[in-house]
Amino acid sequence: MSTRDADPAPRSRRERPAKAALTREGIIEVALAILERDGLSKVTMRRIAAELDTGAASLYVYVRNTEDLHAQILDALLGGMAPVPTGGSWRERLHRLLAEYGTVLVAHPQIARLTMTTHPVGANYFRLVETILGLLGEGGVPDRSAAWGVDLLLASVTATAVEHGGAADSEGTDALSLLAANIAITPGGAYPRIVALGDEMLSGTGIERFAWGIDVLLNGLLDTPRSATGERS
Repeated sequence: MSTRDADPAPRSRRERPAKAALTREGIIEVALAILERDGLSKVTMRRIAAELDTGAASLYVYVRNTEDLHAQILDALLGGMAPVPTGGSWRERLHRLLAEYGTVLVAHPQIARLTMTTHPVGANYFRLVETILGLLGEGGVPDRSAAWGVDLLLASVTATAVEHGGAADSEGTDALSLLAANIAITPGGAYPRIVALGDEMLSGTGIERFAWGIDVLLNGLLDTPRSATGERS
């Protein structure tokens, strides 16, 4: 048998398995896999296209730009949130819902930082906002106050997630210890209130401080009506 006879016959392109059709969902699924495996910096149109065996230009039919991609990634992550709680008061349910949202962001600190400048869009995000507005309405927050308040609540959760996301517990403890040490040697004459309240400033668990902050916002929404024109009188 000759070498030529032993060589496999060329394979026609028509015999190769057809590539799956591109979809928005498929693109985001690949983006999420890259995010979990390699981090957000590696989630690029070129990288996604390579994993899908297509050209980067093809993705722009389904994703407008990188900002749109990031917004859709966050929306997909929100789809993994636990179901909205049904037991307890409206305030308790809202606390649990916002804590769950915070958990998603803390687990993905790079995405959390992006939400500071990029508004998420999509069914999961709108479902979250709709639920928050419903709970605020149930609690007696006027609709006009709730319309602004939902942004305040989500921004507060996002800021907390950005502050704490991605940092090891030991790093957080070290930072607090350093702050406490500096407060201890702060001259009382120059900063009397800091020295007097130093222990209180550092007291409480992260969960306690988070819950208190949400209550401050909720109490403010209940007691601070918007003016007729939307401006302070």
